[in-house]
Formats: sequence, structure tokens, C-alpha cells
Amino acid sequence: MTIKICKNRRLEKLHERNLFLAQNHKRDLYVDNPEFLVYHWSGKAAAFSPATGETASDASERINCGDHNCRVDNGNPFPFVNEMPSKVNGFSYDENNFAADYAFFLDHTPVIINPHERIVGEFNWQLDEARFFKYPDENQKLGFEARKLGAGGISFTHTCPDLSIGLELGWGGILNKIKVNRVKFQKNDNQKSVEYLNAAEVVCNAIIRFIGRYVGEADVLERSETDPELKESYGIVAHSCRNIITQAPSSFVEAVQWINFFQAFERIIGHGNGYGRLDQLLIGFYNADVNKNIMAHEYARDLVAELYLKYGGNYFSFGGRNQELKDATNEMSWIGIEAYDMCGGYNQLGAMWHSDIDKNFWNYACDVVGRHGCGAPTLVNYDVMRASELRSGYSEEDSWNIAYSGCQWYCSVGKEYNDQDLNSLVLVQPMQRAMQHTADFGLEKWDDFWGVYCNEVNKTANVLVDFKNDTYKWQHKVWPEIVTSFCMHGPIENGRDVTDVRAVANNYTSVNVLGVPNVVDSMYAMKELVFQQKKYSMHELIEAIATNWDKKELMRRDFLNQPKFGNDIDSVDSMALLISKQVRELLESKHNIKGFHFRPSLFQFMGHTYAGVMLGATPDGRKAEEPLAHGMNPMHGRNTEGILPTIRSFCKLNFAEYQGGSFQIELHPSFFPDGEKRGNIVELFATNFFELGGVQINLNVVDINTLKKAMENPENPEYRNIVVKVTGYSAHFMVMDRKFQEEFVKRVNYTSLIN
Repeated sequence: MTIKICKNRRLEKLHERNLFLAQNHKRDLYVDNPEFLVYHWSGKAAAFSPATGETASDASERINCGDHNCRVDNGNPFPFVNEMPSKVNGFSYDENNFAADYAFFLDHTPVIINPHERIVGEFNWQLDEARFFKYPDENQKLGFEARKLGAGGISFTHTCPDLSIGLELGWGGILNKIKVNRVKFQKNDNQKSVEYLNAAEVVCNAIIRFIGRYVGEADVLERSETDPELKESYGIVAHSCRNIITQAPSSFVEAVQWINFFQAFERIIGHGNGYGRLDQLLIGFYNADVNKNIMAHEYARDLVAELYLKYGGNYFSFGGRNQELKDATNEMSWIGIEAYDMCGGYNQLGAMWHSDIDKNFWNYACDVVGRHGCGAPTLVNYDVMRASELRSGYSEEDSWNIAYSGCQWYCSVGKEYNDQDLNSLVLVQPMQRAMQHTADFGLEKWDDFWGVYCNEVNKTANVLVDFKNDTYKWQHKVWPEIVTSFCMHGPIENGRDVTDVRAVANNYTSVNVLGVPNVVDSMYAMKELVFQQKKYSMHELIEAIATNWDKKELMRRDFLNQPKFGNDIDSVDSMALLISKQVRELLESKHNIKGFHFRPSLFQFMGHTYAGVMLGATPDGRKAEEPLAHGMNPMHGRNTEGILPTIRSFCKLNFAEYQGGSFQIELHPSFFPDGEKRGNIVELFATNFFELGGVQINLNVVDINTLKKAMENPENPEYRNIVVKVTGYSAHFMVMDRKFQEEFVKRVNYTSLIN
């Protein structure tokens, strides 16, 4: 069904501010440099690029990922950097030193209540802009060794807390939980856990003080305001904030306000977490307020829309199954998607399909994707995600409450610190080393080359494991995620930060694998032309790609014109299965110091855009200046037989064996016949894709020629509001780095099922 929803005047004002922030670079998310994108590690700052502080990167190298940040940039550095406790009293790698800095930082973060808001809480700086954030030199050395062999990664957020813990306890209940467990560890003479809970108490008290400051500010604004509408809003803010200073939320508006505050308090520490299944979190509050006649569907929708407009980077999920594995769709599921439909723009919501899902809800979610055209909500397969978690070793109890939580990843809510999305294995590099070894030793058989390749991938995996395990020794000391720990099952009870060993039940390490389709196409071409036909030697091939195919155009075309992945050709797709299986089985054989194996994800955030020049030309006929393929999607322009053969190639992989693998697709508006409801077509496409075993669809409806015109005329206001699903996140097209734009417009823009 298609629902026409209009914003009221209050939301129009909030939406205008949201657009202003995005279009004027107040929400931009930067990374240090191209190395960070490719390896998720640069040897400089330990996380996304801060604007100030000791680990600030060179501004000329920073790359703009788009309006994907949660903080609001006010153009100024944190004014009290030199007064931070770690600078006045001395820095040390421990949780209490960190907590003192966090409390000071929050105490000196301004309270901001914008006109028309009823949900408040935002921030201008992240803690890494004021506190030193870098791992010790011994860890840095391991990072450089990993990068040399084609691996890297930081350990930083990218999990999914269980907000129901906080909604049930409130900040006062969390504080009491800290104190009760500290007494237990004091009796057992466990000083390490006592010290951690001391730090947790400092952070929790800082949060309580901060909310109290919002109450004071809202009271002042309400008393001085003469406009009735604004006065009412300030009164609502004062009332809801006052009630949740120490008490658990007792109404729908208080619950939404609590969630927004939690996001702010957590994202001051780091960018990247998901926040679970919003429909399940809020349905109890909604039903209770409806029964009291103090809440209506439309007002709840307004409040959820306001929650989205506060950040836009929220990863919330809707749909899926309940604990009895029945359809979990409820009225809040509808409200959550309707709230996005009302405002549109960039957001990171997920609609979780399964075979028993409410058909009307699923059709509506698909219609929203088709009409807005920027990949929101992301369509994901709950059944495959759950199967993937079970296969990894999760219990039935932990795996049902799965949530789409990030670009391509998902998480068992509150039960998992999965270190997802920020580890990288660059598969092209072990392939290049295997090629050189083959040439040096005169190997002539494919099986021998394959054996060398497998050995080189193993070397890369081993150095990644060494680097990550050393990182895990330091993580809870370098950058503890104390706020996240408040809403996880285990950390407070175990007296350990969520980042520490034995803090939570599940600690698998997930690794993004970059360049799989390029390696597939390269290996297939080498098998045919070097090992079977013997048309070229490995020496000739290495020399040709070392010069970026200079004066070797005919040779390049031989390699380029070999069959490519994405066209439903069994021989090529078998190579894709072989290469993916090899890296999966290899990583699963490795274990971290937390006792869990490594898992591959057939995805990479944005490294494919910059990796080409860094890695050079490849035997698939690709030139160095071209990007690599995005995730497991075919290399740009090589899937020439249309969408359906591409899907068949893609879905020959069993995605329950991997930790994510999004299918990226750009449909031209003409793909949809005039008069045909887009939701019906998207639903048919998505349902068939999921029934084949696909796990995620990122679907844009966009005319790429329009994007090219926008790049040529960046000042034209006509293009300012274009939003696209870039890879796993959405952003305003005109805000992104130029290279990201250039990569995007190289993608196939489908006009029909057969083009």
C-alpha cells in the first residue's frame, strides 16, 4: 500500500535544520587518508579522523565520506582541550584515566535545545578530538607489518547494545547495578573489576549531571517563551528530561528521549554502533500510552521522525521474527517506516524480511525504497542473518534477537562484541605475491599456483590475527566503551569493559575482504591464458601490469575479454565459490585471544574506490586508475547480461556462511513502468532475491546522467538534495568526496530486467 504522509509545521522546521546541517558540511564524516579506507588502519589516529587533538590528521589528506556523522560541527575546536584531566594530571592507559576525561568532556559539552524540538541531545565534538587516542608503539609495528601483507583494522565500536536494559533500569538503575556488582568484587578482592566499576560510576554520574543541565535549560526557556507552541515544546522537554534523570522512562516520549540521549553519550566515544529493533523497544511504551489515551499513532510517528532527524546515522531495524520465531511486525514497525517516509533523506534503517512477514508491511517498506530511491530502508534477510549467527556458534537464545546494525553487518543485540566492519583483508596482495613466486620458480601448473596463492593468503591472515590479538590486549585500556557496556549483557556483571576478554558471551572477529570479484576475474583469466592456453607467461603478465598495461593493449584486452563474474557463467562462478570458500575456511581456522574464530564479510566500506592506484593494475584487465569492485558485486560494467544473471551469480554463494555481503543495485527511474506502483516491483524483486539466499539489498533509483550533471554543476541548488546509498550508508551526493562520486557514476544504471 502507498501512504501519503505530510509533516506538520513543527517537523518542517526541524527538517529544514537537518537539511541545512547536511548541505553546509556540519555533519561530515572524515577518514585520515586512502590507507585508512583500504586497510581500516593508517598508523595515525586510531579511528575516524578527528578535527583537533594530538592524533589529528593532516587536513589536506582527509577524505569526506559525506554527511554520515552524528556530531554537529560548529566550526570550533573543543575549547577546554588543555584542561582535560589527562593533560593536567597525566595520561595513562587505564579506564579511570579515560573516565575522568569523559566526565570532564561531558561536563563541558554545551546544552543545546533548538526551537521546536521535543527530543533533545546533540554534541559538537567527539572525545577523540580532546583525548589522546593511539595504541602503543609495539602495536603500531604489528599494524605496519599487517598492512605490508594486505591486512589491517581497528577495534572500535561497531556492535549493537541492548537498549531495553537501559529503558528498564534508567540511569539510576544502571548506577545502582554498578554499585551492587562492585560490592561483590570487593568481597572477592578482585581489584581490577572494582577499578573498572569505579570508572563506570564516574561516567554514569556525568551522564546524570548532563541530563540535569538539560532540565535547567528547558525550564529557563519555557519560563521566558511567549510563543504557545514553543512554550509547550520546552515544557515537554523539561518534563521528560526531569523524569529520566535517574528513573526509568515511563512514557513513549520519555523512552524516545532516553534512546536519543544514549546515542549521544555513546557516540561521543565513537562512531559506528547499531541500536537494535526499534519496534520491539518501543511497542510496550506505545501501547501503554495508547491505553491511557495520551498517545496517538500520528504523534508517535512525529516523535520517531524527530529521532531520525537528530542524527540520521541511526541504524535501527524493523520486522524480523520474535523469540518463538513468528512474525514480529507490530504497529511500531509501521510507525518506524512511516516516520522515514514522511521526512526521507539519508538514514540507515533496515527492514528485516523473512518468509512469514506481514505482506502489507513488506510491500509498504519496498514501496518506500522505490519512491525515495536512496536505499532506505535497507532490505535484509532475517532468516539468512540468523542462520549465519547459528552457524558461527551462537545459541538459539542469542541468535533470534538479531538486528541489521551497520553498512552490511548484523549483530546479536546486547550479546556480542563482534568487532565488525573495521578489519580488512586485501585479497589482491596475496594474489600478487603468488604471481611473483610462480614467475620466480617457474611454476607451470594451475594447481601449483593455487597452492602458492593459498599459502600467501594464509600469511596475510596470520599477520592480521597477530595484530588483532595484540590490539585486544590493549583495547579496554586505550579506548574503553563504557557507555556501550551499560547496555550489554555481561560487562557490569563481570566487572569488565565490553571490549575486554570474557566480558560478553560472543566475541567473533569479522573481517571485510576487499577485491574478491577482481581476484575471481583475475584468477580465471590467468588459469585460461597462462596455465591452460599458455598464451602468455607469468613473467609477461607481471611486466604488463607493472607498467599499467602500457603498450600492451591487445594483451590487456585478452585478459579483459575473458568471461567475468556476474553473468551466470558456471565456470567463472565456480571460481568465485572456490576463492570465497578458501578465505572463509582459512579465517574460520584462526582464533582470537577471546576464544572465537574469525569470520569473513564479502564487503568493504569504501576502500575499493581508492585501492586501485595503491595496488596497481590487475590480471582481470583492470587499469591502476580504476577502482576495484565494491564488495561481492561484479566489477563495474562487467555484468553485461542484465540483472537476473547477475543475481544468479551472486546467490550461488551461501551467505549464511559469511558475515554479510550486500547486493548493490542502481535502477534508472525508467525501470518502473508509468502507472505501476514501485513497491510491487521492488517487492517482487527483493522477495525472489531473498528466496535465492541473498542477505541484503542496497537499492538506488537514480539517473546516473543526472549525477554526472550535478558533478559538472556543483553550485546548482537543483542537485543539493540528491541522496544515494553509497555502499552500506546513505549520504547527500554533492557532499561526498569527488572520487566517491566518480566511482558511483561508473556503476551500471539498469533500465530493465534484461539490460
